[in-house]
Amino acid sequence: MPISPQFIQELQDKLDIETVVGAQVALKRRGKTLVGLCPFHNEKTPSFTVYPDTRSFYCFGCGAGGDIITFVRRMENLDYVEAVKTLAQSAGLPMPEDGYDDSLFRQRQRLLAANREAARFFNAQLNDPRNRAALDYFLRRGLTPNTIRKFGLGYAPDDWRQLTDHLKEKGFTAQELVLANLTRRSDKNGRTSYYDSFRNRVMFPIIDLQGNVIAFGGRVMDDSKPKYINTSDTPVYKKSNGVFALNFAKNSNENRLILVEGYMDVIALHQAGFTNAIACLGTAFTSEQANLLSRYADEILICYDNDEAGRKATRRALEVLGKTGMKLLVVQMEGGKDADEIIRTYGPERFADLLNGAANRTEYRLLREREKYNLLTDDGKLRFLTAASSILAECGEIEQELYAARLSNEFGVSVESLKAQIRSARGRLRRQAEKEKQQQQMTLLSKSAEDHNNPERRQHLRQARAEETLIASFFRNPDFYHKLKDSVSPDDFVTDFNRRVMRTLCGILDAGLTPELSLFAQEFDPEEMATVTRICRSAETLHNSLQECEDCIAVLKTSQQQTAPQTVAQMSDEEYRRQFAALKEQK
Repeated sequence: MPISPQFIQELQDKLDIETVVGAQVALKRRGKTLVGLCPFHNEKTPSFTVYPDTRSFYCFGCGAGGDIITFVRRMENLDYVEAVKTLAQSAGLPMPEDGYDDSLFRQRQRLLAANREAARFFNAQLNDPRNRAALDYFLRRGLTPNTIRKFGLGYAPDDWRQLTDHLKEKGFTAQELVLANLTRRSDKNGRTSYYDSFRNRVMFPIIDLQGNVIAFGGRVMDDSKPKYINTSDTPVYKKSNGVFALNFAKNSNENRLILVEGYMDVIALHQAGFTNAIACLGTAFTSEQANLLSRYADEILICYDNDEAGRKATRRALEVLGKTGMKLLVVQMEGGKDADEIIRTYGPERFADLLNGAANRTEYRLLREREKYNLLTDDGKLRFLTAASSILAECGEIEQELYAARLSNEFGVSVESLKAQIRSARGRLRRQAEKEKQQQQMTLLSKSAEDHNNPERRQHLRQARAEETLIASFFRNPDFYHKLKDSVSPDDFVTDFNRRVMRTLCGILDAGLTPELSLFAQEFDPEEMATVTRICRSAETLHNSLQECEDCIAVLKTSQQQTAPQTVAQMSDEEYRRQFAALKEQK
């Protein structure tokens, strides 16, 4: 019997890939990744890369890749089950006794269905004249009916049992509703009763990347306390992982996210055209949230409230996000306490100006670097200036001039000596970047020309590229799959290997699971996992749009558009994209 995917996900959550790999490989942080000498082939320059955000590894030298289970299999020469047992022992988790157990899956599906029905119920309440105050609250906050509909906003009636009774009529048990945190249980005087968790509050559904309603936030419409009540952790929701509106923001294609504090801030920004706004749930920003955001952006603009609590939250977010390697900017919220108030008072143009004037990342990095050294000593000054030179080496010449002059005046060191140190650091960075670029280009060329795990790829390169684009897109954007699943299936794939990958991915997504490389490891051996990893990571170079996926489906469906293998093998990526554009015009 196969091992339950729920157990594999629990195992991954318990173990940190950086720790497991780091016990065997000396790793150094490079931006949001870690690099080291590959343990699977001899090399002098590190080409082995660990990606904490996707809990995967890949070697640009030998092509080894996969997840934490694949790594242990290769290192210890174990089969799949033995590797899982080894990791489970490290994590202190007992192995499932009877292999696959779908009871957790069935339970999860029931809770998601209950949440979905609850969201419909809350939204429908806004159409009831008795609840006009709730609709007026949203309208008074400047939201349009389209925005209310887009975010599925609603209202929990001022009644103790209305939602509970409605959901029980739909076939859900009291135990399921309690587990979903939609209902609460009371045991008094020897009697058990159930009542609604949310009452007399405007409601904000929290939606995951696959479009599932996983939780709710409820806000009072006056100044009473508590201001917010949120869903507690359930089998389908962990607030330490939660990000509000990432299901919308990830499709903005801006490669940066605007991080604000509350639901209303996010919704107001989206309505004003800032569709890359998100808010992290829970009382403290977590590393899980930071790693999730790093999958979808290289830059974060932090726009927390302009009060002491907001400044404290900003410091926490900077500390956690700083470990991901993303670009960090802090927006000074001048003219209002939060983004919602600024937009309603001054309009979106004013907020855009604030984004453009966000605190320079270099300034922030220099300030953080200062904290590491005792600047009252010569040794501390020397070490700080050396570190500062490495930071400035990544900047443009004007920025280097500005900060070099400031540091020269502050520490009594000549500008010329600082510039010499910066040039030296810049040279090292340039040589390192050029070497990495050449290494990656050579790897991509060799991989695209011929793949040992997929020998049919060379003969059907155009279709294989379309297949891999679909796999990578659905892996990164599960909602794309659910929108297009009726248009494409694994049977449409030309190459056997990609068909296997697609079939496995479809099974994962149809089960309502979040795509993770570990869920492929049971179906593919370590060598095959390297190819699966390469395909899934290629999402970083795609447009990540529904149109791109539809074009790929058209390539697979239209056999008469196939190009001779010799011609396609010589295509550049841009030529390949033009083929898609031409095909679109013919439709």
